[in-house]
Amino acid sequence: MAPLTTILLLALTILSATAAPAPLSARSFTINRRHTGRYRTRNGPAEFARAYRKYGWSVPPGLQNSTLSATNRATAPDNQEGSTQATAGEADSEFLSPVQIGGQTLMLDFDTGSADLWVFNTQLPAAQTKGHAVYDPSKSKTFKRMEGSTFNISYGDKSGALGTVGTDTVSIGGAVVASQAIELATSVTQSFIDDVDSDGLLGLGFMSSNTISPKQQDTFFGNVARSLKAPLFTANLKHRTAGSYQFGAVDRTQFVGTMKLTPVDKSQGYWQFPSKLFQVGDAHPVANPFATPAIADTGTSLLLVDDVLLKAYYSAVEGASSSDEGFTFPCTSHLPDLKMQLGREFMATIPGELINYQAVGGGRCYGGLQSSQGQPIQILGDILFKAVFVVFDARGPAIGFAPHA
Repeated sequence: MAPLTTILLLALTILSATAAPAPLSARSFTINRRHTGRYRTRNGPAEFARAYRKYGWSVPPGLQNSTLSATNRATAPDNQEGSTQATAGEADSEFLSPVQIGGQTLMLDFDTGSADLWVFNTQLPAAQTKGHAVYDPSKSKTFKRMEGSTFNISYGDKSGALGTVGTDTVSIGGAVVASQAIELATSVTQSFIDDVDSDGLLGLGFMSSNTISPKQQDTFFGNVARSLKAPLFTANLKHRTAGSYQFGAVDRTQFVGTMKLTPVDKSQGYWQFPSKLFQVGDAHPVANPFATPAIADTGTSLLLVDDVLLKAYYSAVEGASSSDEGFTFPCTSHLPDLKMQLGREFMATIPGELINYQAVGGGRCYGGLQSSQGQPIQILGDILFKAVFVVFDARGPAIGFAPHA
């Protein structure tokens, strides 16, 4: 078997081509982000709580009442050029892309931290779908119900979604999967209802974390991977600039230096890897041998990390203090860069400016770096992706990192 590095270098020779929709055969496609002029207000404590709920962790008492705030958004027009335009929330806090299901367009979160494709649909009461684009299976000629199959995404505070399952034709950027499992929510909790920017979620994790029963179903990426030029996708989600997802190829122009590849532990369904070394500003690197593994998650906004790293970082920030809602600091304080070793070799540099998540009043700002509070994984969300280019490779599997171009 060829070494993982050799496999990735072969993949890097393949550049994507923009083409009209065609039968999917040894091709690649790109999903380009764009700003639509609509915004979602940031809420750091709510994003902190949301991450805990997502992974079924008990939400700290001080975060229980945190809620997300969102505004309506217009549905983006269909794009027929083999690529898809996506919208970015305020300061890149959320990434959305239009996905065609049975010919109907919904705006979905692309989430590397889960493996379900669930949507708002006509089985939900009208009061719960207000502000959302809604999938109507009766208007699709290709929908088929999977009798006896259900899904149930349940979080630690009893938030989540559940419902029935069917299959339909899913098209993203011109790439088509004819019988993709679609999860039709019959019940969703208020946090999802309130987030009217999003009409559901498209998971890009591993099938083992899919919640459909009695038989788990593969993700869109899992189904489309075998027909791509290379079974991988990339996330080029730069801060305050246009970014993209690319499936089937790696574009060398999107990163600089050498791509560093590390094996992934997929046993829990995540793109998981070790992270046992860090450096705060110009201080000496610190080994953290007992740190829990990390995952790369496009569906989470913050960085939730080991407490050894967290305390070392905020001890270098003047005036930083913690409460039940997390770490804050004077907005005038200097935030040092944070370096984290991701996998075996790559040392990611996260600029201090990215760790200033939002102003919370009284001259204080909320940190984008918060505690994983002893949970079994560290979650590296959007802030990481703003700092580095990431390759998710099904071969191995493996994950690769490099600085943005």
